[in-house]
This record gives sequence, structure tokens and C-alpha cells, in this order.
Amino acid sequence: MSSKKLSPNKLTDAQLVKTGNEARRLSAKPGRSDSKQAQVLAMLHRKQGATIATIMQATGWRPHSVRGFLTAVVRKRLGLMLVSEKTGEERVYRIVANGASSKRKGRSGRKAA
Repeated sequence: MSSKKLSPNKLTDAQLVKTGNEARRLSAKPGRSDSKQAQVLAMLHRKQGATIATIMQATGWRPHSVRGFLTAVVRKRLGLMLVSEKTGEERVYRIVANGASSKRKGRSGRKAA
């Protein structure tokens, strides 16, 4: 068997796959406007906000999935200020501007152990 040296201008198949994946990732759109996430965020940005029941109806998610989305995606990953108010029997969630004061008491600024 003869061993061939690859010239620096030639890439192996594995390197081509890797660079192709990186190119796709870099050229990907930042977000889809027709996704469930976009729908929920639009509902939360409205002045009247949204309840867990309305989000469930719009997305087909279960209640625990809606609550997980609100905590993990809206609050933590996107860093948006989500406020909730109890109006009557239902809790209404709404995204407010980061500079606005929230009615939340207690845990602001604390981090989980």
C-alpha cells in the first residue's frame, strides 16, 4: 500500500461534512415565524397576555409543557421578563419590557444551587 499525503488544499470526506454542517448552521434563519414558539411569544406580547389554557389550545401542548416553556425558554434562554397575575380563577402571563417593574416578589436575583 502506498501512503498518499493530502495537500493542504484538499479536504477529507469527514472534513467536508463538518464544514457543510457549519455552513448550514451559520446560514440558518434566526427563527421561524410560523413555529409554535413564535405563536406563544406573540400571545405573551399582547397587552392582555395569555393563560396556560389558551397556550395549550393554540399549540396542543400539555400544561406541564407550557409551564416548562415559560420557565426554560422565555425566562432563562431568551431572558425576557415574564409576569403573571391572577385574574379571577386563571393566571394570566405576559411579557413586559425589561426596564418595567414587575409585581413579582421574592426570588429576584437568586440563583438555584
